[in-house]
Amino acid sequence: NKYHFLLRYAYQTNDTALQEYVNLTLKKIAFGGVFDHVDGGFSRYSVDEKWHVPHFEKMLYDNAQLVSLYADAYLITKDELYRDIIVETLEYIQNEMTIENGAFYSSLDADSNTKKGELEEGAFYVWTKDELKFLLKEDFDLFSDYYNVNSFGLWEHGNYVLIRKDADDSIVEKYQINQESLHGKIKNWKVILSNSRNKRAKPRLDDKTITSWNALMLKGYVDAYRVLSNTNYLTSAEKNAQFIMNTQLREDGGLNHTYKNGESKINGYLEDYAATIDAFIALYENTLNETWLNTARDLANYSFDHFYDNSSGMFFFTSNEDESLVSRSIEYRDNVIPASNSIMAKNLFKLSHYFDNQHYAKTAITMLNNVKPEMQEYPSSYSNWFDLLLNYSNPYYEVAIVGKEVKQKITDLNQTYIPNKLIAGSASENNMALLENRYNPENTLIYVCVNKACKLPVSDVNEAIKLLKE
Repeated sequence: NKYHFLLRYAYQTNDTALQEYVNLTLKKIAFGGVFDHVDGGFSRYSVDEKWHVPHFEKMLYDNAQLVSLYADAYLITKDELYRDIIVETLEYIQNEMTIENGAFYSSLDADSNTKKGELEEGAFYVWTKDELKFLLKEDFDLFSDYYNVNSFGLWEHGNYVLIRKDADDSIVEKYQINQESLHGKIKNWKVILSNSRNKRAKPRLDDKTITSWNALMLKGYVDAYRVLSNTNYLTSAEKNAQFIMNTQLREDGGLNHTYKNGESKINGYLEDYAATIDAFIALYENTLNETWLNTARDLANYSFDHFYDNSSGMFFFTSNEDESLVSRSIEYRDNVIPASNSIMAKNLFKLSHYFDNQHYAKTAITMLNNVKPEMQEYPSSYSNWFDLLLNYSNPYYEVAIVGKEVKQKITDLNQTYIPNKLIAGSASENNMALLENRYNPENTLIYVCVNKACKLPVSDVNEAIKLLKE
C-alpha cells in the first residue's frame, strides 16, 4: 500500500522523479525471483536487495494487493510487463487458490518435500542447471540469458531462482530474433517448466478462507477488470462477492471471519467489514448493481453499532458481541495490509458521497485528524491514511453517468487513471442522491461534480476527462 500511495501522489503532483522511483521498483519486483516466473503469483517477501530469493510462501493478501497496484500502474504507463504480471498472477490464483464456490484459499507454504522426502524451503520452485539443460535443450542458452542461470541467479547448493535483469529489447537485439518469436518461446518455456515442476511434491496449502483476505482479492479482480476489460475477471469477482453474501454474511447483518469444509464461523473482525465494504463499493462502480453499494452501507452501519468507540472516534478491532477482553484494541497503523481503521475511513468518505450522509463524512474526517500527529512523525506506517488525505487536499470528483450507454461510458472513462473520483451510474431513472432527475432518454450524460456542485453535463467521455483534469 506504500507504493500504491506513492504511485497516486507522484501522478497527482506530476512528480516525475517519484514516478520513476515507483516504476523502477515495480519493474524490479516483477523481474525478481519474488515473482514466480513459471506459474505466476508473488511470494511473501524477498530476503535480498535485488528481489531475488524470496521467502517462498505465497499469501492471498499479497497477491491481491499487488494485482491492484499493478493494475493502476498499467493504467498510467501502459507497460506490457505490468499487464503480464496481472494476467499471470490471476491465472495462478485461479489455478491454485480458488474453490468451486468462488472463495479463495489463504496461502501456499514455503516448504515442500525434496526427492529425498525432506521438507525444504523453496524446493518446489528452484532449478539446477542440469535440469534446465535437459528440459530446454537447444533453447537453454537463450533461456539462461533471459532468466539468469548464471552467477546473478544462483542461490545456494547449485540451485537457481529465476530472475530477470534485462528488458526484452536487449535480448531480442542480442539473439537477433523478433519480439513475437521471443514471446512464443517464453510461453513454451513456462509450459515445459510448469509440467516438470508439477511432478514434484507440492507445497502444503492453507485451505481455510478468510473473509477480509477474500475481499482484498475480490478488489484485485475488480481492479484488473477495470483496466483490462476482461469479463472473466468480473465473473470471478462477482462469484466471490456472492460467496461472501451467501455464506459469510449472517442473518443479523454481521460477517463471519473464516470458512472451511463447508462451515462458516468466528464472529468477524473490523478488517472483514472494512475490506468487504471497500470491495463492494468497487464492484458497484464497475457493475452499477446497487445491491453491492447498499450492502456496503449496511455493513458500515453494522460496524458503527458493534465496533465504534465514541470516546476515541475510531473503531475497535473486535465486536462488542465477542467475549470481553481486558481491553479492545484499535488497529490504526498501516502494515502489510492497510489498517482496518484506515480502510474504514476511506469507505465512509466514499459512502458519505453516495448516500449524502453527514455522519459518515464527519466520522471519516475525525478519524483522519486523530492520526494526523503520528502521520507526521512516522509517515511510512500511515500510507493508506495519506491516500485518504489526498481526497481532501485535491478536488474529489463525483462522476454521475445516466443513460442507456452508461456501461460503455464507464468502460471508456476507466481507460484513464483518475484516482480522485467515484462513479455512480444508471441506465434508467434513479433516485440515488447523485443520479436523481438526471435521466435523459435521448442521450447518455456524464455529470462531473464536486460536493454535488456539477458542471454542465457532457456526453463525450473525453470531454468529461478534460473536466476531471482541470
